[in-house]
Amino acid sequence: MSTPASEQPLSTGSLLPSTERRQKLRKRRALRDGLSLYGVGAGGIGVIIALGLIFVYLFYETFPMLKPVSVEMETEFSVPRGADQTPTLHLTLDRFEEIGARFAESGVITVFSARTGAVRERLQIPIPEGERITSFGRGENRRSLFVYGFSDGSILPVRVEYPQTFVAGVRQVTAALSFPLGDEAISLGAGDVDEYSALAVIEGRGGFIVAAGTEDGAMAMALFTTRTNLMTGATQVTRSDYRLPSLGRPVRQILVNESLRNVFAIDERGHLFSYDIVDPANPRLLEEVELVDPGVRVTAAEFLVGSRSLIVGGSDGSVRQWILVRDEQTITPTLTMIRSFRPQPGAVTFIDPEYIRKGFLVGDDTGTVGLHYATSSVTLAMKPVSDTPIARLAIGPNNGRALVKGEGSDVMRVLAISNPHPQTSLSGLWGRVWYEGRSQPEFIWQSSSADDAFEAKFSIVPLSVGTLKAALFAMLLATPLALMGAIYTAYFMAPRIRRIVKPSIELMEALPTVILGFLAGIWLAPYVENNLPILVTGAVLFPLLILVAGFSWSRLPGAVRNLVPDGWEAALLIPVVLFTGWIVVTSSPWIEVLFFDGSMRQWLTEVGIPYDQRNALIVGMAMGFAVIPTIFSIAEDAVFNVPKHLTTGSLALGATPWQTVMGVVLLTASPGMFSAVMIGFGRAVGETMIVLMASGNSPVLNFNLFEGMRTLAANIAVELPETDVGSTHFRVLFLSALVLLVFTFILNTLAEIVRQRLRKRYASL
Repeated sequence: MSTPASEQPLSTGSLLPSTERRQKLRKRRALRDGLSLYGVGAGGIGVIIALGLIFVYLFYETFPMLKPVSVEMETEFSVPRGADQTPTLHLTLDRFEEIGARFAESGVITVFSARTGAVRERLQIPIPEGERITSFGRGENRRSLFVYGFSDGSILPVRVEYPQTFVAGVRQVTAALSFPLGDEAISLGAGDVDEYSALAVIEGRGGFIVAAGTEDGAMAMALFTTRTNLMTGATQVTRSDYRLPSLGRPVRQILVNESLRNVFAIDERGHLFSYDIVDPANPRLLEEVELVDPGVRVTAAEFLVGSRSLIVGGSDGSVRQWILVRDEQTITPTLTMIRSFRPQPGAVTFIDPEYIRKGFLVGDDTGTVGLHYATSSVTLAMKPVSDTPIARLAIGPNNGRALVKGEGSDVMRVLAISNPHPQTSLSGLWGRVWYEGRSQPEFIWQSSSADDAFEAKFSIVPLSVGTLKAALFAMLLATPLALMGAIYTAYFMAPRIRRIVKPSIELMEALPTVILGFLAGIWLAPYVENNLPILVTGAVLFPLLILVAGFSWSRLPGAVRNLVPDGWEAALLIPVVLFTGWIVVTSSPWIEVLFFDGSMRQWLTEVGIPYDQRNALIVGMAMGFAVIPTIFSIAEDAVFNVPKHLTTGSLALGATPWQTVMGVVLLTASPGMFSAVMIGFGRAVGETMIVLMASGNSPVLNFNLFEGMRTLAANIAVELPETDVGSTHFRVLFLSALVLLVFTFILNTLAEIVRQRLRKRYASL
């Protein structure tokens, strides 16, 4: 009897692989799983290592700014005198700091090696026959301009130059004299004056000014303008003589600033008299200022480079900085003390400013040399150098070497200085700094200028605030739109339309940010400027009319509402949005005429709200458009992946779809939605091209919606290609990148902590 087919045992041989085949498949699967596991792990570790290396590299480029300043004794040798035994009037170094020059009271300039002291040559100042040198003055170090006063009351401006030649490929530096106003002594026209107690010379855009003061308080000034014939090369000098009001007491020092607008005279009491010489024929005494404390004498005073700051040293060792300040109430600037430095151990005897920076050396009567920097308001070094009071100092043009001579000493000392980044103190980078030409301490970023005497301003605060400002306004636009769109798309929208909407929004992320920035700067910014009322009417009408449309839809009969399938209701809002947009645009000119006197921009200016065409509003709109796809995509996935049994259970218990979203979906998806917002914020913080092209790129410190900003990322992109490698500017830009990296790292770490806590809290749902 045969067994029915339905009762016969199944033959598995033809349906399943053989045992050997199954073992091979398991091995392949295990191999693929292992490769995936270790490949993903290695990739994650690689990312961590890459981030660590980026951090290390940024810190490596920033670290030199943290190195302490070094001032060391390099060598010493006998003062290069030769047969000349007269006192030293001044010392200088050439631009390569290889040779020095000693100005003697006899008029001899001895040129010597700055390493060994070996005399190379001697130059002689032409002195009127039968006369002698009785006074000496100098201009700014970078001009290498000096003036000699003779016993007959005449003067002679002199420039010392260091031409270089190359012999067999070897650079040779020599010294040479030039006479910008001729090689004959000039009478200054101060009356019957045999000797001057103070001399000053300055070269400005308007020509040369030589000013002099006497023991009885008389002061004279001469303005020399030069004109060179391009055809013949001959130089014509025009001279104008002026008298200044007498002090009535001995003039100990006289100074003229580079703008040729002010003369400062200091008397024996330490009082400074400020004169306005804009009209040199009618000089005006502006003010009398007591530069030091009562009972203290002014023992040295010199302009910093650019002659906008006056450094004053006192007999008590005090060192102070004074600048001309013009406030909002007064037109005439007044001399104001803006900072003091660490006092010297003894009375200040000599001050020598740097050539191209706002630093200076100070010597005192204890033989101590101090190195100070004005902008960062720091004393960088204080080193005992001589057993006798410091008589003369000379810092090199590259700030790497200085000559020191003690009073009555026959020894010349050479200091080796390592001070590459004096501007980068903590207060200079993050604090308010009182810069030259400003009426108060401020946060300013201005890294370069056409002026050789420019004071670099490296405050990172405006850039940091600009970064937060740009990200904040972008997130204010992007976050609500992206999150609400994600919730609706994932939970309420029909699957068919979702398959169209989600990829379309994600495709927006493929748009290059440079294109978005270009459109924002070229088209959007001018359009918004010319149609400002659309911002007001749009902010009011769009939410209002959409709510009205939704409320009206909910009040229609059920038979009508059932004509639209579930999840397709959003399509009904398309004509509402288009109609509202048409109303907003067409009503803009009428609203501007009725409420803003025809120009909303002018109205904003009149009420005290400045408006820049490229501003934070434009950046927020353009960057918000770029950030929306990122937030939307991640948040939509988080909402869509909420387990269905949670939502169906909520609906089965009688909750409405909206109650289910608020009470179940959002809580469960909150870790993912929070991650979406933080990732979007991170992209907004690091965005470069949109901010660069649509913000105006102005480093202002405010949160005004209608003004621009400059972000850390945009600043790095703009200035890094232009800066010198290894310069302070270069390293501060790397510090900016390090600050940006640390900020985003801390922000992402905190976000991950919050996300994990949200995930743990709502994991039981």
